[in-house]
Amino acid sequence: MSIEFQVPDMTCGHCVKTITGAVTQAAPGATVTVDLPTHRVTVSGTDQADKVEAAIRDAGYEPARV
Repeated sequence: MSIEFQVPDMTCGHCVKTITGAVTQAAPGATVTVDLPTHRVTVSGTDQADKVEAAIRDAGYEPARV
């Protein structure tokens, strides 16, 4: 299972690192794949979409589920 988010305010490598860290802390064992040019974050290995979305928001970003 994978969960996808559009994160339009993710613009650089620092954003990617911050989001990846927040998601892996909220959902240990999850795999985070980021496509920076399209602002997409794909999270595999967890079904806790609400928890992952909250972690991205708490890190300062505005995710939208795709």
